[in-house]
Amino acid sequence: MKKILSLVLCLLAAWSTPAQEVNTQPQVHGTLRGKYEYQTSEGEGRFEVRTARVSVSGKLMPEVEYKAEIDLCDEGVIKMLDAYTRLKPWRYFQFTIGQMRVPFTIDAHRSPDQQYFANRSFIAKQVGNVRDVGAMAAYDFHVGFPIRVQAGLFNGSGLTGQKDYWTKGANFSSKVQFFFPFHTDLVLSAQKITPNHNTIMMYDGGLTYHRGPFLGEVEYLYKRYSHHLYKDVHAVDVFANYDIPVRDKRCLIRKVSPLVRYDFMTDHSDGTKYDDNGNGNMVTTDYQRNRLTGGVTLSLAKPFISDIRINYEKYFYRKDGIPKTSEKDKIVIEFMTHF
Repeated sequence: MKKILSLVLCLLAAWSTPAQEVNTQPQVHGTLRGKYEYQTSEGEGRFEVRTARVSVSGKLMPEVEYKAEIDLCDEGVIKMLDAYTRLKPWRYFQFTIGQMRVPFTIDAHRSPDQQYFANRSFIAKQVGNVRDVGAMAAYDFHVGFPIRVQAGLFNGSGLTGQKDYWTKGANFSSKVQFFFPFHTDLVLSAQKITPNHNTIMMYDGGLTYHRGPFLGEVEYLYKRYSHHLYKDVHAVDVFANYDIPVRDKRCLIRKVSPLVRYDFMTDHSDGTKYDDNGNGNMVTTDYQRNRLTGGVTLSLAKPFISDIRINYEKYFYRKDGIPKTSEKDKIVIEFMTHF
């Protein structure tokens, strides 16, 4: 840790820039998601405000950025999501410190306005969805095509318990993105977390192919628990999306995007609860399941600005699997607005 602090101090000492005028004008952005869900097997429905995010961000100068984001209704709970300062002392290098989404996975890094489906994949929601407090460095370079490398050290505890959480270990997350010239991106990432001081390692890899109106993506995540406190977890996400522009300028709908997804996860534990047998093993918080999702997105403006997402989700559980209340066969109609 002392070496890391020394490195940061050396970087700051080497960073010299002429005095510049400070820009204190912030930018305000937000995302609202309201939806209706109807469970076909239960005959029950509900309205829900899934997201009510507001963020304040800006550049004090070209080398100094900041962001603070809060969700006023994350499934009915208020959460502080992002709160960080970012330094860009050189063109291809940046350093971020504070609370942020860690550099790990593909789908979990999509903000609510950038999602393709109304509900996130299992990788993004249950297995690999991690925000944490720490510091991260990123570097961009070219070897005939762009490559971005991100790596950081984090508490490993998630967003809660920051004040009294102390650790002697190094909890890390790293990610490498290859932007190949043949319409394909490769992303590889790894992460170590310690919920309740239990070490969990995660590895993720994925490919995204995008050409013209078509986008296809496949992602795989592997999760391993220390001391075999829980069995290894595997998760897969595969989806395809095709954009069809509406030529008639008088039409309110500007783009129609049919899409389909298959995702899968084995039994999973979030690492925070134990069984009652006294042997220290973790309990299952999410049972194994397969899901097939089909639907269409209607864009009322530019994509990911004002979208109507209409999805049908079909779940498949083992006989001993216990579905959560909101994770059964259902029709979802979601209105997303980003400003």
